[in-house]
Amino acid sequence: MLAHYRTIHSYGSSEIIIKKSRFIGHAKPVESEEEAIQFIEAIKKEHRAATHNCSAYIIGERDQIQKQSDDGEPSGTAGKPILEVMKHQGLKNTVVVVTRYFGGIMLGAGGLIRAYTDGAVAGIEAGKPIYKVNHQLVLIEVDYTWYGKLENELRNQGMLLGDIGFTDKVTVPCYPLAAEAEAFMNWATDVTQGQSLIVAGRNEYIVHESLPE
Repeated sequence: MLAHYRTIHSYGSSEIIIKKSRFIGHAKPVESEEEAIQFIEAIKKEHRAATHNCSAYIIGERDQIQKQSDDGEPSGTAGKPILEVMKHQGLKNTVVVVTRYFGGIMLGAGGLIRAYTDGAVAGIEAGKPIYKVNHQLVLIEVDYTWYGKLENELRNQGMLLGDIGFTDKVTVPCYPLAAEAEAFMNWATDVTQGQSLIVAGRNEYIVHESLPE
């Protein structure tokens, strides 16, 4: 898993007008190429009366799949600019479609590139870019006598916590950054003076609006 990657939070769309043509940017987070294609087809169906529905998507933690479509616009004036916006912003697992309703004024190649670039940016901003950061679950089990001290220390650290379990003992799910998980477990052992059971769990991506410092 990557330490972190950038994508968008949820589906978003935004419209801009350029020389009487309507450009509607649509952006959506996806997990597979199939999901990206389904989204593109859904937008094409919704905007079947549009002049063009140009698109691009990037799938995979290492950008393994990158596709683009000019959908009838002159080659290189639509799909490529959309893809370049996504690459410039470092987006992964994202699909963007820019719908155009022609307004009667020709834009020329340069004008089209700028228009589809702006349409892509508008759609991405509407989808709210976020970061997915790799955290590791660490479960700390302690007696009730240690819980107050442990909780206080965790809060002071600003540690991400899950739902705490209260049975015969207290189980505290913690989510340190994956790269810091081992150091965190050593720290937790010291804080509880070895009077805790600490178990390393799965890694998972957690949404952040910005990268943790």
